[in-house]
Amino acid sequence: MKKIIISSFILILFFANTVNAQEKYFTRSGAISFNAEGALDDVEEIRANTNTATCVIDAATGQMEWAVLMKSFQFKNALMQEHFNENYVESSKYPKASFKGIIENPLAVNWGKDGSYPVTVKGQMTLHGVVKEITSAGVVTVSKGIITAASDVTLMLGEYDIEIPALVGNKVSKEVKVRVDSSLYKLVQ
Repeated sequence: MKKIIISSFILILFFANTVNAQEKYFTRSGAISFNAEGALDDVEEIRANTNTATCVIDAATGQMEWAVLMKSFQFKNALMQEHFNENYVESSKYPKASFKGIIENPLAVNWGKDGSYPVTVKGQMTLHGVVKEITSAGVVTVSKGIITAASDVTLMLGEYDIEIPALVGNKVSKEVKVRVDSSLYKLVQ
């Protein structure tokens, strides 16, 4: 009788973890910010952010996808925003940036237990019509059923065919620091 109870308990735990791991998490209000300040100290800061990125993470496989409309990035200065959209990322021609990849160590995350879990994410970043393989360290935090995904990555503008005119070359960095920090909720299907 004890063997049956213990076996049943083990099966329940196994299936509970399996069901939990098959969940997907989603947001349409993902936060992405970037800093493209150049070498000159006296220039206005070149930073922008958006809270409209879309993301889905499959807890079972570690697969994830992000997408953001380039015109959704907000700058302090309207002229910077205009230059960003028209001259640099050409938002009308390349309206969105996306990332499709995988958490390389998804079993390191206990999606059902509160805590912070270091992860490594690898995948394809698409920006300005160019697709590049990137790898980044990040943290998945679980708190009361809400998943927060955070990562910092540096993108080289030249690798994405984004040209900075010589006139503003010292004002805009060729290395852009990007921060992703978003809360995701269980996707109800």
